[in-house]
Amino acid sequence: MKSMRQTTLETLGLGPVIDIFSKGKLPADEKSLVDKVFGPAKNRGSLVISGGNGIVGSGKAMQLGARLLPYDVPIVTLDLPDAPDGIGQQFGGLKGSFGAKTANEIMANIVKLNYDGASLPEALASFKPRFLLEAIPEILKLKKSHYGLMRKHFEDIEIRSVTSGFPNKELGVGILHPSFPHPINKVWEVVEDTPSDITRMLLALGLVPIMVGDHWSFILDVLFCGITQAAIRYHEATNMPYWKVDKYVRRLIGPNPVRAHDAIGPGASFLTWSCLHHLAETYGEVFRPSPELVRRKNSGESWYSSNRPVVDWGLDDEELLNSWVLGPIFQMTSLMLHENRAPLSHMNAIGELCAQFTKGINAFVRSYGADKVIKTVKAYHKLHPEAKGSCWYPKVFAKMDSPEWQQLYVNAEHDGSVGVITISRESLNWDVVDELNRAVNWLKSEKIKKVILTGDFHMSTQLVGADTTEFYPALADEKAGFKVAKNWSKMARRFHNEFDVSVGFIDGKRCLGGMLELMMHCHYLVSVDDAQLGMPEVTLPVVPGMEGCHWALRKAGSGDYQKILGLLLSGKSVRAKDASGWLVDYTGKMEPALKKAWQIASGGKHGLKLRKVKDSALKVPKTVKGLPAGDPALEAARKALMDCIQASCGTTLAQALDVQAKHSAGFMLNKLCQKGAIGSSAKKMMDI
Repeated sequence: MKSMRQTTLETLGLGPVIDIFSKGKLPADEKSLVDKVFGPAKNRGSLVISGGNGIVGSGKAMQLGARLLPYDVPIVTLDLPDAPDGIGQQFGGLKGSFGAKTANEIMANIVKLNYDGASLPEALASFKPRFLLEAIPEILKLKKSHYGLMRKHFEDIEIRSVTSGFPNKELGVGILHPSFPHPINKVWEVVEDTPSDITRMLLALGLVPIMVGDHWSFILDVLFCGITQAAIRYHEATNMPYWKVDKYVRRLIGPNPVRAHDAIGPGASFLTWSCLHHLAETYGEVFRPSPELVRRKNSGESWYSSNRPVVDWGLDDEELLNSWVLGPIFQMTSLMLHENRAPLSHMNAIGELCAQFTKGINAFVRSYGADKVIKTVKAYHKLHPEAKGSCWYPKVFAKMDSPEWQQLYVNAEHDGSVGVITISRESLNWDVVDELNRAVNWLKSEKIKKVILTGDFHMSTQLVGADTTEFYPALADEKAGFKVAKNWSKMARRFHNEFDVSVGFIDGKRCLGGMLELMMHCHYLVSVDDAQLGMPEVTLPVVPGMEGCHWALRKAGSGDYQKILGLLLSGKSVRAKDASGWLVDYTGKMEPALKKAWQIASGGKHGLKLRKVKDSALKVPKTVKGLPAGDPALEAARKALMDCIQASCGTTLAQALDVQAKHSAGFMLNKLCQKGAIGSSAKKMMDI
């Protein structure tokens, strides 16, 4: 087996993705791993969460409690008697996600025990604790004392800390550092000598464990606390109000770090101070908490003023903003790269999935270029000379032509005959498109003519469509919209034109919009039964730009046109099982679907008929039966889509690419799009 870079699953000890298809099963089995961690069903132990009433503890009680409910694993929370009832506050969200019946069942399986911090309640032993998830305050002495207390009573208990700062070498236990918001974000930064059954169990339960190195504050908090510190220092340098600083930081790189602290609560400033304080003690002044952060970690006051002034506050010097904000982030990134804190794809994903960067820090650095990154840090050092002598490693940016740098989101593997291309980003952007092209090029250079296109079975638990931030330039420039639609479509067509056999495989809970259009370009489309497939563009509204208005119709029989038109013009999703034969070629449970995809790609007897793409013009109905009427805006969007359908289907396949790209680009300038979800989002982020 050869690959462009190491697969992310290999870092969990689970092998390459191609093995999943060739063996016809997932590498981590949920039931067997639950048995390994908590014991067999007849002698099931419990998960204990200490600090269970806090934000992290209660959130993880909900997240893990919901997933472990089918296996009758008791969730026991420990906290001080006077701790606020964080678990009770989670019930509303739980009921909204699962319904009242299941929410009540989850809560009924959570046992709340109080203790004094110095001794354990006698009742705890009856629940046979097997795994302790520690979420108590960030005080090292307190944590170590707690571990000693638990091990004294339960010698073989597995312990993991959710600490936001202390490394394993300080704590003496493994780390499971969860991303926020805690009940819903699936990402956990994992520090272990070798991947454990606990980590593999998290993956099997549908969560996203990511292996990282044993260093202070881990990747998420270096990035998030770092960008917060940068925003505060920019405020101190310019006196720009925090709410306005946040807007510029969001436009520049993605998150609203100061507002996020207010949303999390008064304790957030203490946690950020704690991370930065320990980082500064270890690495130097670039991390030193600013005086204002020190003051607010003590006072707990909000950052945003309740009497925000109406007067605007303009940006006089954009380079000054870049230097104060990006300079320290680039410097901190150089440290993490120097320490090899994680594979580049891991570090990149954590920035997006956890710190809310528009795109991962390594992808951002890659687009900026090494020379510009170094120049920005030098400009920052002139503004903050104290940071110059601490942890600055410009040489780490010298190897951006390596596969690890070039393939942050897309990987390719092959066994000499069949190739597998995996996408680890849930939404499509220019980076993913460029990396897909490079992956196809690499497989072709390796003489591979059969390929499977799929998610990565790790960080992409779903494929939600196009990253709409890529459309912002097209709202004012038709050429930019045409470039996106044409070039993204040309990339997708490569899976149809340049392989003897291509199979799109949908393994996640949904595949929508641009990602579905990409998958449809494969010769065969295979999916798990319950995946939701849809084209929601009409609800945004935009006109599909990757041939969604004609490609599926060209592969279908005329008897299925109404189903496809209904999918396009309603915006509603359909279960993959219900789309078999007209949108999907095969659906089944995970293992049969994996085996079918491998049979097709490897040349085995699969029993499916190839639905060929028609080259000539099609005559497609202009109306859709049973489509409920919508408001005027929706009806106008439907008309725009139908115009594109008729135009792109009414010509040849060769001409349709430009025809549909022109319709898609033209609609971006329409008032409907300007006032819709994408236009409103662009205005909120870009028009400051």
